[in-house]
Amino acid sequence: MMMMMRQQGAMNNTAMFLAKKGLLGAETVPNKWGSLVRGTSLVRNGSTFAPNLSDQKEDKTPPSKGSTGGAGAGGNKDEKGIMSYWGIQPSKITKQDGTEWTWNCFRPWETYKADVTIDLTKHHKPTTFLDKLAYWTVKSLRYPTDIFFQRRYGCRAMMLETVAAVPGMVGGMLLHCKSLRRFEHSGGWIKALLEEAENERMHLMTFMEVAKPRWYERALVITVQGVFFNAYFLGYLLSPKFAHRMVGYLEEEAIHSYTEFLKELDKGNIENVPAPAIAIDYWQLPPNSTLRDVVMVVRADEAHHRDVNHFASDIHYQGRELREAAAPIGYH
Repeated sequence: MMMMMRQQGAMNNTAMFLAKKGLLGAETVPNKWGSLVRGTSLVRNGSTFAPNLSDQKEDKTPPSKGSTGGAGAGGNKDEKGIMSYWGIQPSKITKQDGTEWTWNCFRPWETYKADVTIDLTKHHKPTTFLDKLAYWTVKSLRYPTDIFFQRRYGCRAMMLETVAAVPGMVGGMLLHCKSLRRFEHSGGWIKALLEEAENERMHLMTFMEVAKPRWYERALVITVQGVFFNAYFLGYLLSPKFAHRMVGYLEEEAIHSYTEFLKELDKGNIENVPAPAIAIDYWQLPPNSTLRDVVMVVRADEAHHRDVNHFASDIHYQGRELREAAAPIGYH
């Protein structure tokens, strides 16, 4: 008990000293993760947090101009330097031209030029029962989508990407757990599927800059994502070859949707606005790129995802496991 009282007294003395030095505000102070905590919380954490406060300095660097990584990029709005007890410091990254890299959600080495020459007409003809089940499942999902969104392809793209980003994450997660259980490698398929999920999420981050979803569309996304995640999770557990085949057909539908999107842009029914800054940096597009250029590279991405998932399903149909075939990592 005496020891605890001495420790508490030491903490209080530390807090009083910091307050006199102006380092401990009456309201809140930044904690070691950069968020705000009450002053009383600092007393409780004084043993680990206090040594850093004397070293905290405000970053006087003005916010960068041009394409910034604000709320959409996960940037820090107050532009203040964050001192961490754990020694983790934000890295300063520059582009090839020497300008500051402003995105926190992806790095320059994760960007690429999409291969828009890929064959968009490839189609896997369903022959087996599971293939036909996967094909007609996807087809049945298309009709209510057509009715709901009609020709509002910007909002349709956002809805599509909230669904398309789920399978790669679910498949990668289940393969990750399987690799741990069996003490075996995955052949790179964990990384390949997670890459697919991240790429689809970046599609969503891009189209959010073009079309703003309405409140009922956001509510629909929550509902559809919740149902689809659990349904796909169960489907992958029961039959990975069915799950990958269904995603392959889903990507074929995505190619069709983006082709229709391009037709509306060419007709002038949808304004061909300048490409969002995030798209220019992510796909290494020219500075004067437009929405049409963005749709072109997104459609090419979907074609690559189509190939990967049909390929994965074929591996299972041959009675083999994914780890027996090298994963197409970085296949763009």
